[in-house]
Amino acid sequence: MRVGVVGLGRMGHFYAVTIASLGGAVRLAAVADPNVGVRQAIQARLRVEYACADATDALERVDAVVVATPTSAHADVVLAAAALRKPVFCEKPLALTVAETQRVLSVVQEAGVLLQVGFMRRFDPAHVRTKEAIAAGRIGRPMLFKSVGRDPGCPPVDFADPRHSGGLIIDMGIHDFDTARWLMSSEVERVSAEGNLLFCEELRRVGDIDNAIISMRFASGALGTVEVSRTARYGYDIQVEVLGSEGAVRLGPSAAREIDELQVLAPAPPNEETTPPFVRRFANAYRAQIVDFLECVQADRMPRASGEDALAAIQIAEAATHSARSGAPVAVLAHV
Repeated sequence: MRVGVVGLGRMGHFYAVTIASLGGAVRLAAVADPNVGVRQAIQARLRVEYACADATDALERVDAVVVATPTSAHADVVLAAAALRKPVFCEKPLALTVAETQRVLSVVQEAGVLLQVGFMRRFDPAHVRTKEAIAAGRIGRPMLFKSVGRDPGCPPVDFADPRHSGGLIIDMGIHDFDTARWLMSSEVERVSAEGNLLFCEELRRVGDIDNAIISMRFASGALGTVEVSRTARYGYDIQVEVLGSEGAVRLGPSAAREIDELQVLAPAPPNEETTPPFVRRFANAYRAQIVDFLECVQADRMPRASGEDALAAIQIAEAATHSARSGAPVAVLAHV
């Protein structure tokens, strides 16, 4: 299978290396990025047959494509792939708005193209075990959901610009909203959000925030909270907890400790590591979802994270963003 990667930033670079390492019937046949130096470096390092600036040129030379462009360009590349009937793996979110996501899904479905979206937590072994424990009834009926996602530092201003990223709640919270639906086996029907700019003053120039808390009500009646932050100076931090009628399941450093234990998390020292912390934490999951995508193409089966999952997540994220701006609760489907 000839596979292409469009967009060679942090994630695109990782996916290109991953695909090139798979061997067997899979070959990294083409890469595309407007930065000539970046694409030529990848081409030379991984011995890629074709490297170009334009996504369409790459699409014409492959059997399937991985889309890892900046978020604002996802929709255009997916639409171009659908027009050529090419199976697509697209990084999250599929598009920046609910309306645009619906438009993309309509075209993809009409073309009959396989589409998988990059919700890699569904492939993370710890998250999979959490899902299995809940599904097996080990904690009874899920009642409360809690998710924490914290990045260790302020992002580049151009990346954080809501015109390109969708803003904090869409860019970071989209993973938590997908995890919430997946673990709780219920849709989110209402959200209420508070967000503010508390530390990353440079983000004021583009109108973004660096911390937010979102409260959720599920269709099942269960409740949940999502916290997203760009200011965890001590390091990258991912936590999930589900409280059920017969117990609870926890993932991450929030596991139960002695009641009188005090833990102070000081700012981490400078780190020369160039691989982003989220890639280090979820490396196996990122690789597993690409392998699963390629297996879905070969076996013609549905992916674990579909376009419909992407739509549901952006519906929650867009409603939460609206709530944070308006200060009022927002019904998810009513907002759509």
